[in-house]
Amino acid sequence: MKLHYIILILFWGFNFSNAQKKPTPEKATLEKEPTIQVIVRVKKDKILLRWAPTDALAWKKLNKYGYQLERYTVTRDNKTLSNPAKIVLANELKPEPLENWEKTIEDNDNAAIIAQALYGESFAVEGTNRLQSIVNQSEESEQRFTFALFAADKDFEMAKKAGLGFEDKTVKQNEKYIYRVSSKVPEEELVIKYGGVFVGLKEYEDLPKPMDFTAHFADKSTMLSWNFKILAHAYGSYYVERSQDKLHFERITNKPYTSMNQENENNNRIFYVDSIANDQQYSYRIQGISAFGELGPYSEVVSGKGKSILKFVPHLTIKDFKDDKTVTLTWEFDEAGDSEITGFELNRSDSDDDKYIPVIKNIAPKIRTVTYNKLKATNYFTITAIGKQGSNRTSFPMLVQPVDSIPPAKPVNLKGVIDSLGIVKLTWDPNKEKDLMGYRIYKASNPNEEYSQITVSPNEINKYQDSVIVKSLNSKVYYKIIAVDTHYNMSPFSEVLIIKKPDVIPPTSPIFTNYEIKDGMVSLEWINSQSEDVVSHQLYRKENEQKDWQLVLDSKDKPESYHDKNITEGDTYRYAIYAKDESNLVSNPSPEIAVFVPASSVMPAIKSFYAQVNTLTNSIDLSWEYKAIGVESFEIYKATADEPMQLMQMITNQIKKVSDPSITINTSYKYAIRALFADGRVSKMSFFDIKF
Repeated sequence: MKLHYIILILFWGFNFSNAQKKPTPEKATLEKEPTIQVIVRVKKDKILLRWAPTDALAWKKLNKYGYQLERYTVTRDNKTLSNPAKIVLANELKPEPLENWEKTIEDNDNAAIIAQALYGESFAVEGTNRLQSIVNQSEESEQRFTFALFAADKDFEMAKKAGLGFEDKTVKQNEKYIYRVSSKVPEEELVIKYGGVFVGLKEYEDLPKPMDFTAHFADKSTMLSWNFKILAHAYGSYYVERSQDKLHFERITNKPYTSMNQENENNNRIFYVDSIANDQQYSYRIQGISAFGELGPYSEVVSGKGKSILKFVPHLTIKDFKDDKTVTLTWEFDEAGDSEITGFELNRSDSDDDKYIPVIKNIAPKIRTVTYNKLKATNYFTITAIGKQGSNRTSFPMLVQPVDSIPPAKPVNLKGVIDSLGIVKLTWDPNKEKDLMGYRIYKASNPNEEYSQITVSPNEINKYQDSVIVKSLNSKVYYKIIAVDTHYNMSPFSEVLIIKKPDVIPPTSPIFTNYEIKDGMVSLEWINSQSEDVVSHQLYRKENEQKDWQLVLDSKDKPESYHDKNITEGDTYRYAIYAKDESNLVSNPSPEIAVFVPASSVMPAIKSFYAQVNTLTNSIDLSWEYKAIGVESFEIYKATADEPMQLMQMITNQIKKVSDPSITINTSYKYAIRALFADGRVSKMSFFDIKF
């Protein structure tokens, strides 16, 4: 028998449940081999299985060789079995032969579609342009595959007949199973991955109620809409029903209504438009059809009436200001619509939004102008034509702003705080002007420079956050603000706000400039720290090899000198000076100086100093003895009668005798000697006169 069947689809499109969708090109690219995908529906006493391959070639091969269905009992009485019990439920599931379909196709459209896809000599589709254009993009084998799965989704009995479904009635309440559907196609012809599910009777659930079902009633039509993706796992298509009394509903779609594969993936809704009569109450509900051909519960009922739409729309054209509070508005409206309206209403809002309030009502149908005398700085107006049948039409908004040259008041009570990270938070009292646009904020680093605006556009609220560099030379930052209205009138500047930065920078160091040892004391001079916030200078001293510094001066009067009288001859003293600021930060020390205080006491003269002429060497020999402790060296001076004393020689403390060969006959000489001590002391001079 030759089977030839022209398929007429009376609905917009089709889609399959998530488990049986044909993969997109991107997904197919990722899948290296076709796969059998399986879905399941748990009933109270049995488990229904549906499956399908992911492409047309695999479907064609499987129709020839068949599927194998295996069941593994994995758990029993909530305990996992160490060796799952395996049962082969069907060894070679294939579509039934052609002769088994002949009686069925006369009364079952789904059977006719599947039989035509399986055995028909040709496969042609007639339908709407949209559907036809999509289907014609595929080859005939793709069409057969697609429509066979589509029809199987609507009739579980036909799915079983096509080798795409199975009903397991041998299941038990205390067990849970893995079902595995695998290919019987020889691997040398095509490798097809098996599919499976893990399920038990305890997972039974009633089919869900369709959600998010809405209706928009317009002029002689109703736009029905519902979100199909929420329950895409449960339903692939729907019946739409309508009632005029909320009691007796009839299907208004002869065939199940379904969603076409969405061109826009973000569109999750199905839309259906129904033609109705105006002013008549209509109620609607929908019912989902599962991939196993089950009918789910009805959705909530939505009701409403169609209303005739006013054909004419008013249009505001002219605004004529009388003063800063009064304007006359004029609009256009076709005279043919006068008989269809009860009049007009003028609506006003502070902004171009949907919060318009009627300000003048009961304007006669033939009137086209109205005067409003309570203008604010900014006004948006619309004019609404009130239809006799309850249908109103509103014009586009018109902006009305009277001339405004009055600036806002000066902002007051400007305050600010700054944290250790340099984040500045400013606040001030909000202005009360209705037409206020916002505030502009200005900043300076010192009071004498020009302020710079730090806001690009007016700041709308009465607070602002800024940031400054804490570690910079200027210790304060200065702010002032102005208010700006919608006509860009600017207020006077606020009072200047001065904010002290967190002090994290220590003051600069003082510098020693001079020291002097005089009159038994050490006199020090320095230049104070140049930092503005210095509150005191601290002078420290260490004596000889002393480890710790001692504070000798802590002054808030910013002195620049100090006389250290507490000293001992022969000792060495080191000095350093610091500056401390208001935040108790201390500067680095000045470069320290070391001062040695020599001993100033005069020791006794050398009494044994003696000189005699040596005729053999033509010289004068000098000799002495000195027993004092601490002598480091001796200084010998010489002079003639006509010359002052000059240092002749300096010798070590071990030498007690020296000769002077630089002499002249008949000349008188005067010699002197003194001892030099290691601690800086000196002895008194000893003198000796001699003539050569």
